Amino acid sequence: MNWQSGFTLFVLGAVLASLVFTAIGPDVALIGGLIALMAAGILTPAEMVHGLSNEGLVTVAVLFVVSAGMRETGAIDLIASRVLGRPKSTTAAIARLLIPVTGISAFVNNTPLVAMLIPVVNDWAKRQQIAASKLMIPLSYAAILGGTCSLIGTSTNLVVDGLFIKSQGYGLAMFEISKVGIPAAIAGCIYLLLTSRWLLPDRRPAISQTDDPRSYTAEMMVAPDSPLIGKSIEDAGLRHLPGVYLAEIDRDGIVLPAVSPQERLRENDRLVFVGIVESVVDLQKTRGLVPATDQVFKLESPRDVRCLIEAVVSNTCPVVGKSIRDGGFRTAYNAVVVAVARNGERINKKIGDVVLWPGDTLLLEAHPSFVNQQRNSRDFFLVSQLENSQPMRHERAFVALGIMIGMVVLTASGYMSMLKASLVAAAAMLITRCCTADVARRNIDWPVLLAIAASFAFGDALQNTGAAQAIADGLIGAAQGKPFFALAMFYLVTLLLTELITNNAAAALMFPLGIATATNMNVSVMPFVIATMMAASAGFATPIGYQTNLMVYGPGGYRFNDYVKIGVPLDILIGLITVGLSPFIWPF
Repeated sequence: MNWQSGFTLFVLGAVLASLVFTAIGPDVALIGGLIALMAAGILTPAEMVHGLSNEGLVTVAVLFVVSAGMRETGAIDLIASRVLGRPKSTTAAIARLLIPVTGISAFVNNTPLVAMLIPVVNDWAKRQQIAASKLMIPLSYAAILGGTCSLIGTSTNLVVDGLFIKSQGYGLAMFEISKVGIPAAIAGCIYLLLTSRWLLPDRRPAISQTDDPRSYTAEMMVAPDSPLIGKSIEDAGLRHLPGVYLAEIDRDGIVLPAVSPQERLRENDRLVFVGIVESVVDLQKTRGLVPATDQVFKLESPRDVRCLIEAVVSNTCPVVGKSIRDGGFRTAYNAVVVAVARNGERINKKIGDVVLWPGDTLLLEAHPSFVNQQRNSRDFFLVSQLENSQPMRHERAFVALGIMIGMVVLTASGYMSMLKASLVAAAAMLITRCCTADVARRNIDWPVLLAIAASFAFGDALQNTGAAQAIADGLIGAAQGKPFFALAMFYLVTLLLTELITNNAAAALMFPLGIATATNMNVSVMPFVIATMMAASAGFATPIGYQTNLMVYGPGGYRFNDYVKIGVPLDILIGLITVGLSPFIWPF
């Protein structure tokens, strides 16, 4: 082993140690390691950034735009309500997530699938009051397990199939890997169901009414075309909302206090909610609910370009001492009050009838320019825009859903590659105004993309310096000429490289070694080919083992050790199934 390979392994060890023992993000740690390799002359600047042009990475970036269109139109709610439902426990939620994701991932490439489902699962977890940390790793693992069930489930399988065609002159059948992949996926899902409760962290954002003294009173109305009409409060998902509660219903002038969970909603019901600002913002995005004041439809700017803004009323504001309606608030400021907070008190009046006092905090719907116009005004003490608070484009939900389905069909049919189909879908989202260009830019998760690109460069460094080859030769040599042990050692080495570099790099590196090992031992190559596919896909023990693991790292609030704790046993389980079944299905 030369000094370059030794130094590369040392840097990789330092990166992994920083992820384990510090709070440094994967993108910062990996890029720091690449800078060290570049300074040592092991990587050139071009090689360092080469991963940014990887087709898979670009596909993930484009799919952030597609998922933004799904989220901004509320199409995510349509999916969540019909597929995920309302589980009674965390274990039930994990089961509802694992089954459809594993099944879909067998036919849709797992990386874009996870990119689209992260916001779905995040919103669903919030509504069901389940920690996202209990669901994000199962989402990634289910997508990985499903990807091993068919040839098109993951790019790794396609890479190995391409190498197999080049080596043997013919390709693998669509469901050849399914003979091992399906048992592995079933066993993996059962393992996750049985252990997630104890092995996954429960990290929840601090959302409670005591965290924020601003307890807003907000009034929402059931729209005439609302899908909530006829549903009970519980079935509509309006009971046990995080950080907000339904105080009463005003129905044709009759107030229904202490609302029963079984009370059924009717058209034009006015629902009075009390809660913190984050939860009130979520209410504004609920499909079928609109602000109870009709003033929001009288503003000059289109609703899809507005946002929510917090403003504290000063003692010199001209509407102090007057009701919001009588003071002509909308006319004066081109903004509509949708909720009011007053020292944690509940305000028992309709929003338009609330008499404003100095110090009242208002939640306004207005054009973003309101912030700049009123920032230095004496009418308000404080003005700030809330992030991601644009009103939902619910009327375009089915358009967004149709675009996503079209993308899947174009890919599954083989008419377009995943990259081409996702680019067409992203363009369609922008053209149909399912999301704006500003929203699309904000929703691209650059830390995730940088971490994935950096992991590709690390894989190149390990391969180019011979470090990966040295590890592979040493471990495979320990098999001492016995085919079964050789297969086990080969799987172990491939898995190790997958956890340390990337799935596709590990597959490309190990495939020729597997073919050579089988040829030298005069045994069938098929067990080694399947082992390459499974081990290069089934990297569960580190966040850099598979790119979907990196994608859920931030949304789940995870640490490096979270993957080790639940991923190592799963690595062992899938390895035992693969190595145990392969020689019986494809005899040596």
